[in-house]
Amino acid sequence: MYYYVKPELPSVAVLKDVRLQTPMRVYSADGELISQFGEKRRIPLSLSDMPPELVQAFLATEDSRFYEHPGIDFVGLARAAVNLALTGNKSQGASTITMQLARNFFLTREKTYIRKIKEVFISWHIEQLLTKDEILELYLNKIELGHRAFGVGAAAQVYYGKDVKDLSLPEIAVLAGLPKAPSTLNPISNPDRAMTRRNVVLGRMLDVGVITQAQYDEAVKAPNTAKYHGAEITLSAHYVAEMVRREMVELFGEDAAYGEGYQVYTTINSKDQRAAQDALITNVLNYDRRHGWRGPAKKLEDWPWDQEKIQHFLKRQESYRPLIPAIVTEVAEQSAKVQVKGQGELTLDWTALNWARPYVDDNRQGPVPEKAEQILASGDFVYVRPNGEGWLLAQIPEVNSALVSLRPEDGAIEALVGGFNFSLSKYNRVTQAKRQVGSNIKPFIYSAALDNGFTLASLVNDAPINQWDRTQGYAWRPKNSPPVYNGPTRLRLGLAQSKNVMSVRLLRAVGIDKVIDRLTDYGFPRDDLPRNESLSLGSASLTPLEVARGFTAIANGGFLVEPYLIDRIEDGYGKLLWMASPKLACGQCEQMLNETPAWPLPDPAQDQEAAMDAAFAQLQQQDDSGHWQGQCPVAAIGVNRLAKRAISAQTAFLVTQAMESTIWGGGSWNHGTGWNGTGWRAARELKRHDIAGKTGTTNESKDAWFSGFMPSLQATAWIGFDDHRRELGGSTRIKAIEDDPIFGKEGGAKSAQPSWNAFMKVALYGQPEKGFAVPPGIVTVRIDRETGKLTRATDYTSRFEFFKAGTEPSSFARDSLANPFDGPLTPSNPDKEEEEIF
Repeated sequence: MYYYVKPELPSVAVLKDVRLQTPMRVYSADGELISQFGEKRRIPLSLSDMPPELVQAFLATEDSRFYEHPGIDFVGLARAAVNLALTGNKSQGASTITMQLARNFFLTREKTYIRKIKEVFISWHIEQLLTKDEILELYLNKIELGHRAFGVGAAAQVYYGKDVKDLSLPEIAVLAGLPKAPSTLNPISNPDRAMTRRNVVLGRMLDVGVITQAQYDEAVKAPNTAKYHGAEITLSAHYVAEMVRREMVELFGEDAAYGEGYQVYTTINSKDQRAAQDALITNVLNYDRRHGWRGPAKKLEDWPWDQEKIQHFLKRQESYRPLIPAIVTEVAEQSAKVQVKGQGELTLDWTALNWARPYVDDNRQGPVPEKAEQILASGDFVYVRPNGEGWLLAQIPEVNSALVSLRPEDGAIEALVGGFNFSLSKYNRVTQAKRQVGSNIKPFIYSAALDNGFTLASLVNDAPINQWDRTQGYAWRPKNSPPVYNGPTRLRLGLAQSKNVMSVRLLRAVGIDKVIDRLTDYGFPRDDLPRNESLSLGSASLTPLEVARGFTAIANGGFLVEPYLIDRIEDGYGKLLWMASPKLACGQCEQMLNETPAWPLPDPAQDQEAAMDAAFAQLQQQDDSGHWQGQCPVAAIGVNRLAKRAISAQTAFLVTQAMESTIWGGGSWNHGTGWNGTGWRAARELKRHDIAGKTGTTNESKDAWFSGFMPSLQATAWIGFDDHRRELGGSTRIKAIEDDPIFGKEGGAKSAQPSWNAFMKVALYGQPEKGFAVPPGIVTVRIDRETGKLTRATDYTSRFEFFKAGTEPSSFARDSLANPFDGPLTPSNPDKEEEEIF
C-alpha cells in the first residue's frame, strides 16, 4: 500500500522550515498597534510559552497517547474500524495530532479511504523528521479554531482578549474543544454547544488526571465569558493604516504582505496622532454646530416601537466617533429622552439642544429655538455625543478636514488624519485632495522676493489694484480681506497681515517665471502652478502633504526633505528586513562639506556623486585624525543622506521671522500703533514665541488652511467640503454655543487654525521654547517702523530688524538723527521716494 501511494506523497521536509501564515501588523513609532491585515489571525508561540494546562487539555481531548505512539494510534484505528463495521458510520476518525497536522498541511478534509491512507504514511514521515515537541508546537500554532483564528495564541485573543498565559481553566477547555468543529462549537456562534463541549473536555482532563475533582466541579459551573475581540488595536489611525497597507502591497505583493507576518513600524507618534484626531474632530463638529441643525438623520416608520425593536435597530447602526446613534422617545418643553446605543435611556437637557438653529444654507441659520419640539420629535433617529459629564445633540458633519504633521529635520510623518471618519469616507484628503491653497502660498512667494532685492523692511504699496484685461474684457481687481489698505507697508507686516495686493505686486516685481521656479524648489509640481497673477493669491491646487512639505523647508533652515511614513519593517520573528534612510536637513553637515576641498563642486559639470564621495572621504580622514573628533555629523550620517537645499538658510530665517509676526503681530498697543497678525489666536492659545504660521483662505472661502511650525515640528490643517462648488460660508453668534466663540465669515484663521492650535497645544506640552537659531550671514539694525529706513530712535517708532548681510538699509529716516558715519552712503537697496513703490 505504501509503494502504491508513495508517488503521491508530498515531502514533509518543508516542515523543518515552515513559515506559518501570519497577518501584517502596523505599529506607531512607540510600539502601539495601529492595525492588522490578513485573512488569518495567528500569533505564533513556542511550546514553552504555552501554559501546561492548555497543552494538557489538547492532549487529553485530541490525542492522550501522543507521546507514546509513532504518529499512528493503532488502538484508535482498531476502535474506529470496529465502530465502522458495527454502525457503518465514519464517526470516529482515529486521527492523532500528527495525522491532523499532516492533513492541515498537505491534504484536504474529504473523508475517503485513500486520504486516510496517505495521512497515515505522511504522519509516519513527520514522526521521523520532527521531535514530538516540534510536532505539537506546529499543531497548536496551525490548528483552525474559528472566527479566522488559527492557533491557540490567536484564539485566546479572539475569544477572550487575553494572552494564552492569562486564560482560566474553563477558557482553556473551550479552546481545546474547538478542533472537532470550530464553526459549530465556538462559544460566540453556538454558546450552548460550546459549553457542552467544554464540559466534555474538562471530563477528559479529569479522567487522565490533569485536573482534580475540585477544579472540575468549579470549572463546569463557570459562565460563558467569550465575546469577539478584534485585533488589540491600541491606536486607532485608519488613514495611516491604509497608507501603510497600500505601500506594503506595492512592495511585496498581496500574498506576502498579508501572510508573511511583517511587523511595520511607522514614524507616527501616538501622542501626536491622538491629539491630531481629537483636534480635527472637535473643530469639524464645532464648525458644523455653528452652522445649524439639518434635522434628524431619519424619521422612523410605524412609530412607536417597542423596546426590543428599538434595541435591535440601534445595534445595527454604526457609531462614528464620537457620534453615537440614538432614537428620540419623548420630547418635553425644553428636553428630550433618547435611547442611545450601548448607553440605555438618557435625557438631553436644554443646554444639549439649544444650539440647534435651523440650517438654511452655508451662510444663513434660522432663529434660535425656544422649545425642544422645534428641534426634535418622538421617533427621530439622531446622533448624540459625550460632552463632559453630559451629552449633546449632534449630526454627521458634511464638511471635512485634514491634518498632517511632519518632522522638519527628515520629513517623518508624526501625525496624519485624512478626514473626519474613515468609515464614512476612505478618501484620504492629506494625500489625495488637491485644493486651492489660498494665502498659504504667500510665504513661498515672499521667499522669492527676499532673494530678488527685497528685505523685510522694504516698502510695498498696499493699495487697490484695478487692471484692465483686454483679452477677457474685464478689470481684475484683487482685494484685501478685509478690504483695508495701509499704503506703503513693510514686507514683514504685509505677510503677517496677509495683504493680497502686496503679494500681487511682489509677483510682478520678481517675475512670474522666477516665482514659479522658486515654488518648484519647494517640491510643488510645476504643472499645478498656474502661469498668471492669480498664483500670488493661491490659485494653485496642492495636497495638504505637499503644502506641509514646503513649509518644512522653511522650518528646517532651507532643506527640502521627503515625507515618509514607514520607519522599518521586520519579519514575524523580529528580524530587520528594511529601514528608512531619509535625507536629512543638517546645516552643520553642509557647513563642514563646504570646508572640504572637494566640495562644493568647482565645476558644475563635475560628477556630483563622485564629488560627494570625495568630500565624505576627506571628512572621514579628518575625523580619524582628530580634526573633527565627535563633531562631524556628516561622517555619522553619510554625505548621500544630506537633503538638497531649496532656499538659503538666511532666506528661510527671514520668512520665519515674518511668519512669527503672523502669530504675535507688532507695533505698540500703548501708543496706538499695535497690530495683530492673522494667526493671533495661536499666541493666545499656545503662549509661546517659538512658533510661526500662516493662514490661508481661497476665493469665496471654499478652502481654509493654517500651516505653522516650531523648530522641531510642522503641521498643516485644511478644512472644506469635498464638493468643490460649496463654500464654507459664515455664521452669526449665539449664546448657546459660547464655548465656540467663532462666528462671522469662515476662513483660515477661524475654520482651520483652531484644529492646528489644539493639536500643537498637546504636541508641544512640556517642551521648553527653543527659538529659531540665527544663521551666519544675518545682521540686525534698528529701523524706523514707518519707512523701513535706518533710525537712531529707540522708542516705539523703531524696532530691530533682521537682514541678509549687505542688504540692510543705508539711508536714514527723514526724522532720524544725522548719519553718524563718515563718507557717503551707497545703498544696497536704495529707497527712492520719487519712484513708484510696488
